[in-house]
Amino acid sequence: MKKFLLIAVFSTAIFISNAQVQMPAPSSTQTLIQDFGMGKIELTYSRPSLKNRKVFEANGELVPLGEMWRTGANAATHIKFTDKVNIGGKDFDTGTYVLYTIPGEKDWTIIINKGINNWGTDGYKESEDVVRFTAPSYQVHAQPVETFTMEFGDIKPESCNLYLIWSNTAVVIPVTTKIQDRLRTQIEQALQTTDKKPYWQAANFYYEWDKNYSKALENVNAALKERPDGFFIYMLKAKIEKAMGNTSAAKASAEKCKELAMKENNDDYVKQADKFLATL
Repeated sequence: MKKFLLIAVFSTAIFISNAQVQMPAPSSTQTLIQDFGMGKIELTYSRPSLKNRKVFEANGELVPLGEMWRTGANAATHIKFTDKVNIGGKDFDTGTYVLYTIPGEKDWTIIINKGINNWGTDGYKESEDVVRFTAPSYQVHAQPVETFTMEFGDIKPESCNLYLIWSNTAVVIPVTTKIQDRLRTQIEQALQTTDKKPYWQAANFYYEWDKNYSKALENVNAALKERPDGFFIYMLKAKIEKAMGNTSAAKASAEKCKELAMKENNDDYVKQADKFLATL
């Protein structure tokens, strides 16, 4: 009998030691990866929730005003750049940094720091700050946001915004980069050295970025020689010609775009051509 009890207790102990219950984290972790410029921005942070608590108040239960915050829960928030960017007037090389904030009534202090091994604010050293600047905060008068949220928005080739949103407060951190000169160098080198010339990309660059419409037209015509049925190329050509003040040529190119797009059953470009023609 004793032997049986010992076996039963031993078996139960093994079962309990091997049994594992995976519970959801109170503040889940999120990783955002945003293509930007000629690289990416990666942001990793934990997302606390209000749970009927006060936040961003002088004596708030959660993240009081004037105190350094890890900008999330648990470990410090990490932000990684794979290409050069500028934040707060500071140029950043590629690498990983920590994002700290100090919430204020009207402005927040934004701190980007080198202490990537810090747990939260523990281990923070001001001497490791890369940049410290202020960003205005805004009161959002919609329904309070329950869970702390960070997101990228207003994405443009050389600028974007990082939004911090929680409860009725929003903070915007502008991020910029400079890629126009690098793009120009790449395109000009490729036009001179590669067998497959990037005429289409060059036409887009000179039209959208450089506003050099004569070069844009030269390259779009070269692209059409290689692909005379390219309805999307004719659409770009029409835009270039309109920018150059040649309305009759722009109309002819847009009509050619529509004709070729109809043959390919591409309704999107048919609509684009009609919309463009209505502006002439």
